[in-house]
Amino acid sequence: MIGYDRRMKTLLIRNAQCVATLDSQGLELANASILIRGHVIEAIGPAADLPATADEVIDARGHLVTPGLVNTHHHMYQSLTRAIPAVQNAELFGWLRGLYPIWAGLTPEMVQVSTQVAMAELLMSGCTTSSDHLYIYPDSAQGRVRLDDSIEAAQAIGMRFVATRGSMSVGQSQGGLPPDSVVEREDFILKDTQRLIETWHDSRHGAMVNVAVAPCSPFSVSRDLMRESALLARSFAGQNVRLHTHLAENDHDIAYSREKFNCTPAQYAQELGWLGDDVWHAHCVKLDDEGISLFAATRTGVAHCPCSNMRLASGIAPVRRMLDAGVPVGLGVDGSASNDAAHMVNEARQALLLARLRKSLEAPGVNAQGQPVFGCDTAPLEMTARDALRLATRGGAEVLGRSDIGHLAVGMCADMALFDLRTLAFAGGAVHDPVASLMLCASPPAAYTVVNGRVVVRQGQLATLEMQTLIERHNRLAVTLAEAAR
Repeated sequence: MIGYDRRMKTLLIRNAQCVATLDSQGLELANASILIRGHVIEAIGPAADLPATADEVIDARGHLVTPGLVNTHHHMYQSLTRAIPAVQNAELFGWLRGLYPIWAGLTPEMVQVSTQVAMAELLMSGCTTSSDHLYIYPDSAQGRVRLDDSIEAAQAIGMRFVATRGSMSVGQSQGGLPPDSVVEREDFILKDTQRLIETWHDSRHGAMVNVAVAPCSPFSVSRDLMRESALLARSFAGQNVRLHTHLAENDHDIAYSREKFNCTPAQYAQELGWLGDDVWHAHCVKLDDEGISLFAATRTGVAHCPCSNMRLASGIAPVRRMLDAGVPVGLGVDGSASNDAAHMVNEARQALLLARLRKSLEAPGVNAQGQPVFGCDTAPLEMTARDALRLATRGGAEVLGRSDIGHLAVGMCADMALFDLRTLAFAGGAVHDPVASLMLCASPPAAYTVVNGRVVVRQGQLATLEMQTLIERHNRLAVTLAEAAR
């Protein structure tokens, strides 16, 4: 085809049982193949219409192929503090207060290794693109933590990465939540953020690294830093340098905003220039009707994190109302210590189930017209299985400002996941509806994960790093980090 370098290697995903393209028509193809040349999709369609050979061929018989899943919010370093006993039953603010002193001991090696562990878990669940919000940068005898540590780790493992330069500048002595020992000077934050954008950010089609500007939260940074961060990101005009933060996560978050700023979190964001199609906020569990309207009017995105919101008892985000209003919504697994997992299929499944629970809590036994329902509930459900899969793919791509990922079509990046429908997780489900069974049945691992045309997970095993060595190293560092804080 015109526009493709014929010298590039080819990869053929051959004769898949089902290819769910997630394109604008929601096309699902039976007995289909996908031809990849280099880093992009060259052809997709019935297996009989595509070549039978390529430089590499994956026999996809009995497999479902989806676009690579997209994770829009994470704190990968937190994989070192999963299931810490002291905060297992804490809500957000108590959870943070318990963990800040531990995270203050992070080293560059810990960030690199924890990033790869988190990414390995994501990749093995079919996730091909992830953002990460690193907002704590300790300086120790082992060196100062830098966002570069995460970016270099991502390049080694082979994941498409949106690295966000997080920051905290308001410590407890100034009325903030974090201890003073983990905050930074605002002039340094802005200077380092600019350095990272100029060094790493790539705005081209198929970019493997993006950098975003990400002050941590309203309770850990100043108004000035929020404003200056927005101005910095937008000074890189036309380069898709985006803005990210936490917003309206739980009731304490709302109370803090009203007490300190005399406004709601959405009003606070509006005042500081943090609404727009170049912005996405994590959580938004407590976003009110005014906030939803503001987000919809400005095309401000939301990273919905259902598992974390349940784990920390934050609440149920009004995702259906957001989507109906026109708010871009993607999924985020959030930090490994507030989810204790990083499985994107499971995250999508939880989003589906939690949306249905929210509907029952809001209007039990009532249909869409508010009429009582007896015997057979005919009211439409909040979310379908395909809605959930869309959040995990196209929705996430939109939130991250990427038009080159999130669905399968000619010219798109060659990011995709293959799930073996012949395994136990799909038994009795895939025979009826392979796409819905991915969301409704027990969350399976990916058999293959392809990122930018490269097979990163092969037959359920990570292909780019030696997994057992990585896990052992990570566990040693997790113990060291926890013990140092005692």
